[in-house]
Amino acid sequence: MLACGIPSSDVVRQSSNVRVDLADRVLRYEITETFVNRGSRVGEADFMFPLPKGAAFQDLKLSINGEMVAGETMSADRARQIYEEIVRRQRDPALLEWMGYGLLRARIFPIAPGEEKKVVVRFQTVAPREGDALRVDYFRGMRSNQREMNQAPEGRTSFVLTYPNDPMYGTAYSPTHSIFEQRYGSDRSDDGDRSFASSYRGSVRRVEVRDARGEVTLLIPIRRSTSAAISLLANAPGNDDGFALITLSPPAVRPRAVPRDLTFVIDVSGSMSGQKMEQARAAGKQILRTLSPMDRFRLIDFSSDVRTFREDFSAATRENLAAAERYLDQLDAEGSTNISGALDEALSARVQAGRLPIVLFLTDGQPTVGERDGSVIASNVAKQRGSRRVFTFGVGADLNISLIEQLALEGRGTASFVRPEESVERAVSIVASRLTSPLVTDVRVRADGVRLLKMHPSGPVDIFAGEDLVLLARYDGSGNAVLRFDGQTTSGPVSWSSRVSFPERSRENPFVARLWATQRVGYLSAEKRKHGGSQEIDAEIRDLGERFGIPTEFSSYLVVEPGMNQRVLLRGSTSLGNVAVTGAAAPAADARQFEAAKSAAAQRTVTSSYAADSVSGLRDDANVRRAGNVTFVLRDSVWTDARYKKSGTLLRVKPFTDAYFKLIELVPELRESFSVGDRAIVSGRSMAIELTPLGVDHLTDRDITLIRDRW
Repeated sequence: MLACGIPSSDVVRQSSNVRVDLADRVLRYEITETFVNRGSRVGEADFMFPLPKGAAFQDLKLSINGEMVAGETMSADRARQIYEEIVRRQRDPALLEWMGYGLLRARIFPIAPGEEKKVVVRFQTVAPREGDALRVDYFRGMRSNQREMNQAPEGRTSFVLTYPNDPMYGTAYSPTHSIFEQRYGSDRSDDGDRSFASSYRGSVRRVEVRDARGEVTLLIPIRRSTSAAISLLANAPGNDDGFALITLSPPAVRPRAVPRDLTFVIDVSGSMSGQKMEQARAAGKQILRTLSPMDRFRLIDFSSDVRTFREDFSAATRENLAAAERYLDQLDAEGSTNISGALDEALSARVQAGRLPIVLFLTDGQPTVGERDGSVIASNVAKQRGSRRVFTFGVGADLNISLIEQLALEGRGTASFVRPEESVERAVSIVASRLTSPLVTDVRVRADGVRLLKMHPSGPVDIFAGEDLVLLARYDGSGNAVLRFDGQTTSGPVSWSSRVSFPERSRENPFVARLWATQRVGYLSAEKRKHGGSQEIDAEIRDLGERFGIPTEFSSYLVVEPGMNQRVLLRGSTSLGNVAVTGAAAPAADARQFEAAKSAAAQRTVTSSYAADSVSGLRDDANVRRAGNVTFVLRDSVWTDARYKKSGTLLRVKPFTDAYFKLIELVPELRESFSVGDRAIVSGRSMAIELTPLGVDHLTDRDITLIRDRW
C-alpha cells in the first residue's frame, strides 16, 4: 500500500508567477505556483507561504482535471481530517493552514510521477509608504523541510507589477534588482543582462522582474502635497456595521529635528552564530549611520551576561561612531539568553527632557538566564520604560513571540519577525530609517457623523517622517461625516480634518472587510497571548476565520474535487452502494464501479445526513460555504445564513421569477448570496429572505416597502 501525505524531495517547484496590481492604495497579489514530480512515486507538495505584514488572504485554487477549483474555509481540525482522508484515497485535495504571524502552509496531493500541478493564491494588503514612495514586497515561500535542508527556493520566479499611469506616481524602481526602462513602441533592444523592466501604455504602467531571485522590493515614488490627505475606502453590507479603511498622509513638510537617544540591544547568544551574527553586526552599523550629530547612542550586547559599549550614552561623533563599529566587529556569539538583564540595562539610563528615547531590541531566542517568565519581563518593562519607544525584532523560529509582541505594545513601537531566509540587516535598517524624526505623536482619530468601532490600531499612535497612518475600523451610521486627526508636534498641537461620505450600502471594496478581519484576528491573538485564552476570544477568532475565509489557528482552507461529499469522507469507513470505502484508495479494477456508486450514494446521502445537523448550528462537521461576506451552513438541504434566527419577519421568494429579479434589483448584494443554490436563507437587518420553490412569484407594494424599511 502506498504511503501518502509525506512530502517528497522529488516534488519541486518549477516556477512562481507573481502579479501585483496597485489601486486605491491597496496591493492585490495573485501568485501561481507550479509544482512537478520528478521522481518515480506519487508525492505531495508541502511548502510554507509567507504573506506581507497585515495581508488578508482571499482564496486558493488548485488545478484538478484541467479546471481551477476554489475551496472553502472550515474548522482546522475538520479540514485536516478531510484532507488526510482524501490523501489516503489518492484524490485531489489542497489544504492551506495558518502557521501564525503571516505564514501559511500549503499541502497538495497527489502529484503523480512527471505530473505538474498548479495552485493560485490571492491576497491583498495596504501598500505601506516609505519616505516618498510606496513599498511593494514579495517573499517567496519554500518547502516546509527546506530550512532544515538549508536549500534555496527552487525554480524560476517572474514578477509583474501594474499601477496607474497617473502624475501622482513616478517610475518604479527596485533596490534589490537591476533596472532598465522599456517603453511600448521603443526600438531599444534588451541587453540580456537585466532582470527588471518597466513600461507603460494608456492608463496603466507595467513593471517586470524577469528573474526574481531572493526577496523582491519595488518602490513607487509618490508626489507629496503640502496639505494633509485623508482618504476613505468603505464596504457596507447594509445589514450590519460597515467596514472602513482610513488613510492619513501628513503634509510634505520638513519636521523640526529632535535629538534622539537611541539604544540598540543585540542578542549574541550561541544560537546567533554564523550568518545571523554577521547580519546583526551589519544592522548595528546601519543604525549608527542613521544618527545625526545631535543624537546620542548606546550599544548593549547580551548572552548569559550583559555588556555595553560604554557605560552611558555616547555622542554621535565621527570618532565615537568608528569606535562603535569596531566594537560590533568584535562581538562573538556564545552562551545563553539573558533577555531580562539586557532590558533592565537598556531602561536604566536616565531620560533627558527634550530628547526622544528609542530602544531597538533584537533576539533570536527565548529567555534562558535570569527571569524566564515572559509576562513578568513584559510587566517589568512596562514599569520602567517611561517615555521610551520600544521596537522589537524576533529572528528565526525559536522565539517567545508573545514577549516580543508585548514589549512592542507596551513600548508604543512595533514588533517585526524576521524569517530564517530573510535579511536581519534589512529588517532592522527599514525600521531605523523611519525613526530619524517624529512628525506627530499621540495621534487620535474621531468621526463626527458616524461612530467608529473596533479600530486597529487602537489608541494613540505616533507617525514618523516618511510614514502614513492607516486605520481599519467598523462604522455605525452613514452619510456625510468629518474625519479629524489630532496630535502633537515639536511645534505644538496639530489637527487635520476632511469631509467624507460613509455609504449605507456598498458592494465595492470587499477586500476592506477581509483586511479589517485579518487585523482583528491579529489583535485578538495578541490579547490571548497577553492575558491567556478565553471562550469569548476563541469564539470570535473562529467566527472571523469562517465568516471571512481567513486561515486562523481554528480555521483552514480546503480545496476538494467537485462533487465529493465531505460528510462521507469524515466517516472512517462508509458503505457506498456495494463498495466499501476505507482508509485505502479504491482498487484500480473497481475504480469505475467506485465512482458510480460514490456519486449515487452522495446524492442519496446529502439531505438525510445534514438533517441531523439542522438544530446544531455551526458545528465542526457542518457543511459551510461563503458568498461575499456571508457564511452559509447547510441545514435540511437549505443554505442558511449563519446569523439567521427564526424569530422575525421571513419573506419567501421563488427562484428566477419576477419577484426574484425585482428583489435583486432592490438588494443587489443578494445576487452573490443566492449563488450558493436555489434553496437559501439570507438575514438582513431586521428580516430574512428565503429562496424556495414555495415562495411568491411577484412582490407586492407591501413587500417592497418591507424590504426597503427592514433589510
